[in-house]
Amino acid sequence: MTQLFVERSRFSELEPMGVIDIGSNSVRLVVYEGAVRAPTALFNEKVLCGLGRSVATTGRLGEESTARALAALQRFRAIARVIGVKNLRAIATAAVRDAKDGPDFIRRGEKASGVRIEIISGEKEARLAAYGIQMGFPGANGLAGDLGGGSLELIDITGDKVNNATTLPLGGLRLMDESGRDLEKAKLLINKAIDGLPWIKAGKGRPFYVVGGTWRAIAKLHMAQTDYPLHAMHGYEMATDEVIRFSKKLASPGDLSDIDTVSRARREILPVGALVLERLLKKMSPSKVVFSMFGIREGLLYSLMPKSEQESDPLIAFCQNFAMLRSRSVEHAFELCAWTDGLINSSDLKETREQRRLRHAACLVSDIGWRAHPEYRGEQSLNMVAHAGLAGIDHPGRFFLALSIYFRHAGKGENAGQHLSTRLRSAVSDEMLQRARIIGQAIRVAHMLSAGMPGVVDETPIEFKDGRLVLELPRAHANLAGERVDRRLATLAKLFQCESTVEVGVR
Repeated sequence: MTQLFVERSRFSELEPMGVIDIGSNSVRLVVYEGAVRAPTALFNEKVLCGLGRSVATTGRLGEESTARALAALQRFRAIARVIGVKNLRAIATAAVRDAKDGPDFIRRGEKASGVRIEIISGEKEARLAAYGIQMGFPGANGLAGDLGGGSLELIDITGDKVNNATTLPLGGLRLMDESGRDLEKAKLLINKAIDGLPWIKAGKGRPFYVVGGTWRAIAKLHMAQTDYPLHAMHGYEMATDEVIRFSKKLASPGDLSDIDTVSRARREILPVGALVLERLLKKMSPSKVVFSMFGIREGLLYSLMPKSEQESDPLIAFCQNFAMLRSRSVEHAFELCAWTDGLINSSDLKETREQRRLRHAACLVSDIGWRAHPEYRGEQSLNMVAHAGLAGIDHPGRFFLALSIYFRHAGKGENAGQHLSTRLRSAVSDEMLQRARIIGQAIRVAHMLSAGMPGVVDETPIEFKDGRLVLELPRAHANLAGERVDRRLATLAKLFQCESTVEVGVR
């Protein structure tokens, strides 16, 4: 009952917000728990309608595509009513924007959805895509591309500044329509569009953030073929040369029907989407390619937030919410952040600003698996963290968080994690693995003292004194001393290659 009460309290603080995105390929409804820095989707459904399938050659949306889209909008209206969404926004992009019968579709779509539909300009679509990148990657510095069915948005981003933005007629469905599915003709159309964009060379040596279902399908395929240990898409990185090689392979004539990793609807667009990516990367020469799950829908959410919310840390915000929903005490989680500050600051273990941020995130989510069976808490917590909808973190950071929480439950110091999958162990450096062990073991010590409750660890400091690891227990907490505390502290000290001492009643 306690957990159920906490969850309801969390949701009652927020007002669900829905976004209907009428794209050239899909029509989607996403309902977020609220307009917050680390949003979680309460509901997410898409229907591949293909509105932009023939707009380039016929100028019209097509009767069958329109009928499917209107049916989807009618259902989305009902879903929003069931969830209790009072703030529902609807936007339409390239296909509806360019089609002769676009105004008629909007009239019928507004009747079906019960909400005003905004046809956003190419400029606004690009800006929302930029906001989506800023939502998912604070401090992003590079070019971003959002490939849809009807258009490609390219944006040059530096932190919270958009330097350049444009829309090109290079959407997957549009290119298939204009080229007659001839990849050589499509290549000419792509080259012509990007050759006229001089500022694209500003991407040289900087990351290229990619958005869109077709491009994410490329990453999904690459993950499957390389036996990558995570399935989380956001923040997945590939070397530029590898993406070019892989995209060229996908863009080559051949049968993709046996690729079960990608849906059938995506397979037909995949070759031309891969071709667009390959040509862009050759022209741009970015330092790496970073895949994003955040696009114009999240960008719209971001645009509605106050500046203070936009500037907050999405990783810490997510972990705080996670702790609120699943931990015994979020107050205790924050006490762990300060408690481990004392440990690390007094040690010889150097810590970057990013490593400190990840340590705090690990402290916040350290107790999310407490309800699981004791023998499986480590594995279950690892999976929850590794595949969570995190933003503001790269994949090495995900690995660190997941391993820290694993070791928080698995313990056993240097021998812990021997049965972790070979794939996962090979994905992290020895330094990262050791740091995760240290943080995990430190949290084990803290939980043995506090039982996950607040008001203890903030009064029992831990630090290094004269080369020894010392845990202070004041008189008020003297009875918390015991063999298990001693053993866990000794295991932590061993990771630092020193001895440990528990000082009881010193204050």
